[in-house]
Order: sequence, then structure tokens, then C-alpha cells
Amino acid sequence: MIWKWLGALLLFPVQMVYLVVKAAVCTVLPPKLRDLSGENVLVTGGGRGIGRHLAREFAKRGAKKIILWGRTEKCLKETTEEIRMMGTECHYFICDVGNREEVYRQAKAVREKVGDITILVNNAAVVHGKSLMDSDDDALLKSQHINTLGQFWVRQALEYGHIVCLNSVLALSAIPGAIDYCTSKASSFAFMESLTLGLLDCPGVNATTVLPFHTSTEMFQGMRIRFPNLFPPLKPETVARRTVEAVRMNQAFLLLPWTMHVLVILKSILPQAALDEIYKFSGSYTCMNTFKGRT
Repeated sequence: MIWKWLGALLLFPVQMVYLVVKAAVCTVLPPKLRDLSGENVLVTGGGRGIGRHLAREFAKRGAKKIILWGRTEKCLKETTEEIRMMGTECHYFICDVGNREEVYRQAKAVREKVGDITILVNNAAVVHGKSLMDSDDDALLKSQHINTLGQFWVRQALEYGHIVCLNSVLALSAIPGAIDYCTSKASSFAFMESLTLGLLDCPGVNATTVLPFHTSTEMFQGMRIRFPNLFPPLKPETVARRTVEAVRMNQAFLLLPWTMHVLVILKSILPQAALDEIYKFSGSYTCMNTFKGRT
């Protein structure tokens, strides 16, 4: 038994070096990309914003069928027609992922009409842009139901081979004025991290979590960063393109842009007082003061 533990102890650092070198090589050499031609892709919140661009990108990359879920039929219809014009089969279902019974009902309808879902993209989210004292209970519950619990319900209702979560860098670095959103996204991140680890022994079932910086959609309209030229908002089409690339490469976690890795490192090594000054200097403490986005 001692020799067995000693062997495992000696082998572990070798494995770590191998995996780090392998990851470094993969960043230089072009990876083998997954073929999407046989995939049925479901995008929640697919009628507008990043969801609409995700539907376009999956269609552009050859997905077999695109299925859209959302709460606004007008937007869903417009996106569906656009995808069909691209030559890809597309269907939409009106569904509020914050409503458990509605999720289960529409999941059954999808299976009956379209077939099994092989790629599930959890993109639907809401933000109210208020402090804790200014938030009412219904708004707080709505954020948790849609941004976090909806992922549990969609996961239990559908079978698929790859789950994708459009999260936010705010799951790792919260800001004032969006306490409902930051809390729900942190919970969502923990859900995906636990799910990713749980799938290690499940060949063919994968997970991808995308954590983008502020994206220029109507959802966060009015949000202001102190140095917009240094930290410009991401374009939704860029987030969509990089997300589909991550799925095709079977990448577990993706931070956008790459400079967000620096933020994660700083949060790990700096004292809270220093982090407070960084947030003040960058304008993170007041960025939601001018918020007037869509809730």
C-alpha cells in the first residue's frame, strides 16, 4: 500500500507538467474542431442580444437544427426567419426558463417536434441594476429563477451531449448596483464548475462556461466604465463567435477578453484594501449609476 501511494505521489507532478505542456502546445497548433453538422442546438434567450448572435453563429458553422427559447414572440419570430434564410432549420418556443412547469412542458414539446437536443446553450438572463436596499423580493427571486435555477430545470428536462453557459466575469468579480445579477451568476458558475467536474467520467458529455466582460447589448445599456478606450465593451457577435469556437474545441472555461485572467490573478494575491482601490480607480464602484438597461 505504501508503494502504491508513493508511486501515485511521484506520478502526479509528471502528469501536471504533461498537461500544462499539452495545453501550451494546443494554444499554438490549430486544434481539431468539432463538426456541428449533426447537432440540434437549443439556445435559451435566443430572440435577441447575444442569444440571437449565437443562433446565427451555430447556423453559420453548420448546425443541423436551431431551437430558440425566449419570452418575446416578436423577437423569436424575427430570429427564426433570419436563421431559416441562412438555410438552417429553425424552430422557436415561447418559454420562461424561470418557470419550472413551463420549462418541462416546452422541453417535451421540443422532443416531440424536433428530436433530442445535443447542444444546450443556457443564455437567458435578467438584471435589475439596483442595490440590495432598493430591490424588491419579486425582482430578486426573478433573477435567481432565470439566471440560476433555470439551468437546473432545463438540465433535468432535456437530454444533450454538451451544455454551454453564457455566464459573466461578474460571477468572479462583483460590482455594486447589480447584486441580484452578480449573486445569481456566481451561483451559476458554481453549478457549471461542479457539473464540469462531475462529467469527468462521462465520455461524450461535455460542458463549456463562458465568462465575458461587459458586452454592448441593450441588457446593460447605460453601464459606464471609467476608461472605455482601455476596456471597451465586447461586441455580441464576438462573444458568440468565441463561444461556438470554445464548443467546437471542447473548452471547459473561457474568459473574454484574455485580460480578465489578470483580474482573477489579482483577486487571488492582493489584499481587499488594494482591490477596493482598483475598483474605485477603474470606475467599477459607480459603473451602474447610469444603468438603464432592459430587465
